[in-house]
Amino acid sequence: MLGKILVRYLKPYKWLLLGVLVFQFVSALATFNLPSLNAAIIDNGVAKGDTAYIWSTGSLMLVISLGQITASIIATYFAARAAMKAGRDIRDDVFERVSTFSEREVSVFGPGSLITRNTNDVQQVQMLAMMGGTFLVTAPILAIGGIIMALQQDVGLSWIIAVAVPVLLVVAVLIIGRMVPLFRSYQTKLDNVNRIMREQLTGIRVVRAFVREPIEEERFRGANTDILVVGRKVGSLFVLLFPLFMLILNVTVVGVVWFGAIEVDAGTVQIGTLFAFMQYVMLILTGVLMASFMTMMIPRAAVSAERISEVLDADTSLVRPENPVTELPTPGTVEFADAEFTYPGAQHPVLSGITFSAAPGETVAIVGSTGAGKTTLISLIPRLFDVTGGSVKVNGVDVREADLEHLWSTIGLVPQRPFLFSGTVASNLRFGREEATDEELWHALEIAQGRDFVEEMEGGLDAKISQGGTNVSGGQRQRLAIARAIVHNPGILVFDDSFSALDLTTDARLRQALWRELPQVTKIVVAQRVSTITDADRIVVLDDGGMVGIGTHEQLLESSSTYREIVESQLGVEASA
Repeated sequence: MLGKILVRYLKPYKWLLLGVLVFQFVSALATFNLPSLNAAIIDNGVAKGDTAYIWSTGSLMLVISLGQITASIIATYFAARAAMKAGRDIRDDVFERVSTFSEREVSVFGPGSLITRNTNDVQQVQMLAMMGGTFLVTAPILAIGGIIMALQQDVGLSWIIAVAVPVLLVVAVLIIGRMVPLFRSYQTKLDNVNRIMREQLTGIRVVRAFVREPIEEERFRGANTDILVVGRKVGSLFVLLFPLFMLILNVTVVGVVWFGAIEVDAGTVQIGTLFAFMQYVMLILTGVLMASFMTMMIPRAAVSAERISEVLDADTSLVRPENPVTELPTPGTVEFADAEFTYPGAQHPVLSGITFSAAPGETVAIVGSTGAGKTTLISLIPRLFDVTGGSVKVNGVDVREADLEHLWSTIGLVPQRPFLFSGTVASNLRFGREEATDEELWHALEIAQGRDFVEEMEGGLDAKISQGGTNVSGGQRQRLAIARAIVHNPGILVFDDSFSALDLTTDARLRQALWRELPQVTKIVVAQRVSTITDADRIVVLDDGGMVGIGTHEQLLESSSTYREIVESQLGVEASA
């Protein structure tokens, strides 16, 4: 999976990778020449007292060293550019893929995990690509080239290399093999930390209201301790790995000096040649060390690549039609035909047998007890979920056959929990339509009964809104969300219990303004308060996922016991009489 990700996202930057290979090869060639020149200075310059030879050869070594440094810097720069561009592309694709998910897929992965996959996991793959562009290219060149050059210097000491390299590899394999499951566990526990942190930040008011700070702190401390334990195990292996590498490296150097001194004493090897052989052995072991270091990064990057691929390869339930319909035969209509919906893994459908319609300009209200399926029902209209049975038609077209962008452009949705983005009042309202003028924004605010409080805010339309709209009240958030939907200029407005935070007077004025200013717009209203929907053209009564009544307020008082109970519980027995 890691190889698939790297090939897919590094392929567009093959010219940068080719540059890495070329300049790393040049750098390696320069590195290989330095020990030979050093040996020549010792044997032909120092031993014979030839100062001119020392200066000329030393100058050549200096030039080669500068060339080696320059080539290495250029290669690293190219590798970094390729890795950063690949990381950018991965994040773009993950974000784009997640944006196509329905609420079903988002709930399966979890928001915290999706954030971690698009940040930390991508960073791991990106880091491997950058380090691999240098180490994975340099390591084999140093190791193979070093062996060839060392054998040219002294074949008699080559057995030391044959012993040191396998020992180094065995140590690396044993330790790295234990790291793989730890890295996978670490990423999972990191997901858990992010999830708990996100929950506590989102629900900070609830936490404080119920004096749950100590309990939540303990909960976070537990998740934090879990990741500490795994991180400490990984760190312990790292701590063990490098001393062992250095031990093997130093023992090898001692072996070269010891047995090389015997050959020097016998007159079979010159001192300069021995020093050159020792430097080549150092290059060989450095190459193996680089490769081992990269193999330590590979397991974690492999786990991250697997998690990224899970997102990229996930099948979304919102399958786009091959030939999407863009022509709308009956704009402003909504029709449910025996619609049914079952959540994945559930034994029973949450909605079944839903059949009703709304004509252009009509108001259809949906009421029912908590858990009756009201929010799920209206989520089927903009295709946040797909029906598992029957059909839902909007503007005369089955939502599964309609072009999604075209479908969404005709629907203005005000969710149950209105969310505002960080920015200004104007930027949030123009989220519905970017080209909207200030006059249109003020008009939408006036309909939504939000003009007064926006005018009182410092800056008016340019007043700052914090993320989630936490610097305004719940009722103000609802009115801004309603105004945003109105600015969208849709043919169908869907309100998911969007008047619950408003007082009765504001609620009444808002509904009157909606009906008066937008008579041609179809309105689907989910409401908890009966007073909000008594003047609706039709009221759909839900109970346990099924329709138990449909009609006007007066008709349902006579025909539906469920609706009559709701009215009596809110308005009293006299209102239902």
